Amino acid sequence: MRILIFTEGTILTHRSHIGLPREKIVELVKSRKDLFEVNYFAHCVPIGNSAARIKGWKGQGATILYLTSRRASQEVQTIKNILAEYGFPDGELFFRKEGEEYKDVAERALPDVIIEDDCESIGGEEEMTYPHIRRDLKSRIKSIVVKEFGGIDHLPERISDLLNYGEKSGE
Repeated sequence: MRILIFTEGTILTHRSHIGLPREKIVELVKSRKDLFEVNYFAHCVPIGNSAARIKGWKGQGATILYLTSRRASQEVQTIKNILAEYGFPDGELFFRKEGEEYKDVAERALPDVIIEDDCESIGGEEEMTYPHIRRDLKSRIKSIVVKEFGGIDHLPERISDLLNYGEKSGE
């Protein structure tokens, strides 16, 4: 199983957000002017126990893929370093190349599951990945949307349960 996980806002946040309620973080991010400066992302930390949750999935045989919002090679390397520093399991770090949108990257990665946040602080669904993926590929990819800055600790430990996450029994 290939699991593509968005980094910023889904499993990483700025260290100044530690201990703040999720709603306050969303409010702060909406008002930040320096959000997209390189140094901002150099100070990211894991949200909750996201590294351990992802390690568990990898230990069950999942191929872990990451998707960053960063585009410049130095910024992509910064996110790669943060993932390594905090013990996230190895996995290819995807990013948007010139002229690409997130959907293009996801279509190239072709995961079985995509885990991303709801992009509440930057415009919601319009900024998300899965809603924009080609229809013929959507049927092959399970979308799991979490609250921005809410983490992934609540997601199932077993990778087999990810495929049914959020669906009501009998549907």
